Amino acid sequence: MILLDGKALSVKIKEELKEKNQILKEKGMQACLAVILVGNNPASQTYVNAKAKACEDCGIKSLVYRLDENTTQNELLALINTLNYDDSVHGILVQLPLPMHINKDLVLESIISSKDVDGFHPINVGYLNLGLESGFLPCTPLGVMKLLKAYEINLEGLDTVVIGESNIVGRPMATMLLNAGATVSICHIKTKDLKLYTQKADLIIVAAGCVNLLRSDMIKEGVVVVDVGINRLENGKIVGDVDFENVSKKASFITPVPGGVGPMTIAMLLENTIKSAKNRLK
Repeated sequence: MILLDGKALSVKIKEELKEKNQILKEKGMQACLAVILVGNNPASQTYVNAKAKACEDCGIKSLVYRLDENTTQNELLALINTLNYDDSVHGILVQLPLPMHINKDLVLESIISSKDVDGFHPINVGYLNLGLESGFLPCTPLGVMKLLKAYEINLEGLDTVVIGESNIVGRPMATMLLNAGATVSICHIKTKDLKLYTQKADLIIVAAGCVNLLRSDMIKEGVVVVDVGINRLENGKIVGDVDFENVSKKASFITPVPGGVGPMTIAMLLENTIKSAKNRLK
């Protein structure tokens, strides 16, 4: 069994991004990411702080807007509109989840697609589905693809199962795999017999937010397993969606949690921001 070490790979990628960012600076371009946090969700605050720190490490300017829980939807949209027309800002990210009184889809669609470094805008989703590289790809699925490529896992012809159908991970993940030549099945909460799909799979990507969803009796020997899940147990321990201890005994490759997909997600956010800044030079 080989660990898919996202933490180590992300460090390497960030070093490369630091060099690319330096080239931009020499051409008079300061890459800048604006992150908007609404409310006091502890996990969201942690994620935002990590993104700001990662920007600092790569020399990317970060603007963090911390808004009150009671911020209105119109106030949030007004801020986004201001950032859309600010030429010094190259990426805009709204940290999810948002308070219940704010329409998430409306907010994400309000971010101009050329600054949508999260890859959630319908225009960028369209580019992805057409297999075009013109837009921005969602950071978590993109991080998974980079991780698989780094370990020379050839996706062409692989029977692949994606567990989870979210617009943030599951659906774009399935599309990227399909674009890479894999045969893809998408499973979700209404799938009748999950085991029927996973037992035949060469590659399984789990992004459902359910502890121990994937067990050793559900997989075949030599399977590649990518665990996107992040769950906090009552004792404070962070675990994924996979029964790592037992699944790892049968898998050929597997991601740890933490230290697998998470660091790659932030690295891809930085990569998209650098890409956006570079686009402005054209």
